[in-house]
Amino acid sequence: MLDDQLLPRAARPLVRSLGVTGVLFLTLSVATPASSVFVIVPGMLQVAGTGAIWAMVLAGIVCVATAFVYAELSSAWPVAGGEYVAVARTLGPLAGFVMLGVNVFNNLFFPPVAALGISAVLSTVCPGLPTVPIAVAVVAASTLVAVLQIRVNAWVTGIFLLGEVLALVAVTALGLVDVARPLAAMLAAPVMPAGGALVPASAASIGLATSIAIFALNGYGAAVYFGEEMKEPSRLIARAILASLALTLAFEIAPTVALLMGARDLHATVTAGDPFGLAARLRAGGWMADAIAISVVVAIVNAIIACILACARFFYGTARDGSWGRPLDAWMAMIHPRFGSPWVATLIVGGVGVGCCFLPLTLLLVLSGTGLVAIYAGIAVAAIVGRRTGATGHAAYRMPLYPLAPVATLIALGYVTWTSWLDPDEGRPGLIMTALQILGSAAYYWFVLRRRGDWRVHVPEVTDDRPERL
Repeated sequence: MLDDQLLPRAARPLVRSLGVTGVLFLTLSVATPASSVFVIVPGMLQVAGTGAIWAMVLAGIVCVATAFVYAELSSAWPVAGGEYVAVARTLGPLAGFVMLGVNVFNNLFFPPVAALGISAVLSTVCPGLPTVPIAVAVVAASTLVAVLQIRVNAWVTGIFLLGEVLALVAVTALGLVDVARPLAAMLAAPVMPAGGALVPASAASIGLATSIAIFALNGYGAAVYFGEEMKEPSRLIARAILASLALTLAFEIAPTVALLMGARDLHATVTAGDPFGLAARLRAGGWMADAIAISVVVAIVNAIIACILACARFFYGTARDGSWGRPLDAWMAMIHPRFGSPWVATLIVGGVGVGCCFLPLTLLLVLSGTGLVAIYAGIAVAAIVGRRTGATGHAAYRMPLYPLAPVATLIALGYVTWTSWLDPDEGRPGLIMTALQILGSAAYYWFVLRRRGDWRVHVPEVTDDRPERL
């Protein structure tokens, strides 16, 4: 009797109304190339100087390999639950729930972390903005937008994405209009800052910058969360994933290269906290730097909306699989009768995000851990096992040069783990927190789900109702 009460009712399906373009808009918004360029790339420049170009190239190779893994697994199981479904189907329910548990932290903490940085980005335009109230307002408003129909959100994020792209094009043009050094020279002899001078970039500095770049390029795998709202997902979702990565690479590498090529004072550029804003002020005046700051905020808000959309669908999938018991499973599996969205799951995700805005940013960053490492490792192993057992044999997309992609991903993750462990301030605590998340998830599965019965992930059938697509 109790076990029956813990099981959720059959969940209403999500509405399939998206094409490749709509999923691409949403996925690129999660990847948020403008935020990566303006917020993460400066840290890479401070670590590796012009060696950051090599770091982005190397990270791009790693991400291409991981994107191939995502594409094949998502083609086999284009399910809103995302990575944990593929892992559960290939490695078993315990490994699948561990992946689910890590993703809970990975997904939930991004909106508040991103929102808490908005007031700092706008400090040059509107100094003195309160950090927490601004963050709360942004997360709350983004949640209300995310409740709307998915095609509406695809258009909203697409429009915001256009603003991001225009900002990236602008800074790229500013760098290339007056070139100070050729690209070939920077590739042949990369330099990095050391004290008040520039010295040859070391392999260690480029390696550390590469690990940062892998995180900066992340987001292309989010397409799978929208798989149940996509027409013909088994055939088309790989296109969205690979196209998203290709565009992310172009949008992040081009402005970085242009900035370094056009920098008159290279040392000042690579050590600046806001090198793109500095370049804009020197070449186009303060109005351009203010416009870039506003564009960064637009990119952050866009990413928050897209992340809440993806996270709500992730929790919808977990509820359909009976992961939490009643009443949570019943609530999070509810679909809005008009918008066709998992509206309760969306409100829960947004509510948690609003609450987290009142926590210290450093605590949120520690709690986030380094879940991306565990997630990438999990899907790489799932791809290998899926091929060996035939579990992924029905996938419409098959990665080229198998097993090069998953093996390369695992090797790169080993290096990222090693470099993270050598960083006692952020990297090592993040790894420890991720290990605790893994242990906690395994304990929940073993002592709760396993005692209820057989926990299984559900893969809905693809209907052929063909509504209008974006």
